[in-house]
Amino acid sequence: MKFVDEATIEVVAGKGGNGCVSFRREKYIPFGGPDGGDGGDGGSIFAVADGGINTLVDLRFKRHFRAESGKQGMGRNRTGKGGDDLEILLPVGTTLRDVESDEIIADLTQIGERVKIAQGGWHGLGNTRYKSSTNRAPRQSTNGSEGDQRTLHLELKVLADVGLLGLPNAGKSTLIRAVSAARPKVADYPFTTLHPNLGVVSVGAHRSFVIADIPGLIEGAAEGAGLGIQFLRHLSRTGLLLHLVDMLPPDGSEPAQAVRIIEAELEKYGNELLDKPRWLVLNKLDLLDEESRRSAVTKVVADLNWQAPVFSISAINGEGCERMMQAIMQTLEAAKADAAAATTAETQASDASLPVMDWVKSDDKPSDDS
Repeated sequence: MKFVDEATIEVVAGKGGNGCVSFRREKYIPFGGPDGGDGGDGGSIFAVADGGINTLVDLRFKRHFRAESGKQGMGRNRTGKGGDDLEILLPVGTTLRDVESDEIIADLTQIGERVKIAQGGWHGLGNTRYKSSTNRAPRQSTNGSEGDQRTLHLELKVLADVGLLGLPNAGKSTLIRAVSAARPKVADYPFTTLHPNLGVVSVGAHRSFVIADIPGLIEGAAEGAGLGIQFLRHLSRTGLLLHLVDMLPPDGSEPAQAVRIIEAELEKYGNELLDKPRWLVLNKLDLLDEESRRSAVTKVVADLNWQAPVFSISAINGEGCERMMQAIMQTLEAAKADAAAATTAETQASDASLPVMDWVKSDDKPSDDS
């Protein structure tokens, strides 16, 4: 199935039904009075996050969504039927942005999340609503209002805990195959990966995280070279980036230079990714002997003046991968614990700031001094 991560759609909520002007007319009841009912509300449109969908490809073929309008009110004080709501099923991680106002309407981050993106029109009022002691035969009614109409730009950002960065053929797909059940295509030519791949890494009972592999970047990607930087958005939700480096590039270039190329493209994309925690992963060390391996790793770290964690691995045979996955799991768990503690402290601080009220029992009598 083709991977599509952007789409533009138009949504039109249902119109509210008009109110009815009607009078009760029965034999022997010459002055029955008004009995026109209200119209029905128009149907609204909701965006729903569905865990069974992982692409926006369906929205390439259906771009217009219209909810049902409300029915008109009827005599005998009968209210018109309300329009049915419409649900649009979208992948988890989809952001909906109003094209005209550039406002983010919804950001679906959890399975089953349901957000209203277009409000249905309100019902019109029948003439029964206008009867009074001074207006016994009202002929007024109101029409239902129009529903919201919006053009929305949808952008899918995959939800992952860890993201992989690197030049083409750095070994990202090989790594995700080695540590998870994902099976992306692996070959000995650049740009084997054409769309993001997700894998679940299990490091023990009830301990797992999601890792994302995106197509490789090359120099000039920000200007459209290669596959460009369009897939970098999928790393914006990750908590940790793994920067993979080929320690024996086929073109004979320096591994440190490969890191600088990626950093330059991240800087052009924005500080959102450049400021994220990023670990250096030196891959394909199985191609070097033990002595050359140590000197090569030391040289890369020194050339880059790298301060963050560094891991030396060989994704093709799994060497060093388990140790790295355990370290990632511990880091993610610590980050979650810190976030939970911060939330608890914030809640307690909020509760402490509430005013304390002294309640007087109902049977307490005021003193003579009061």
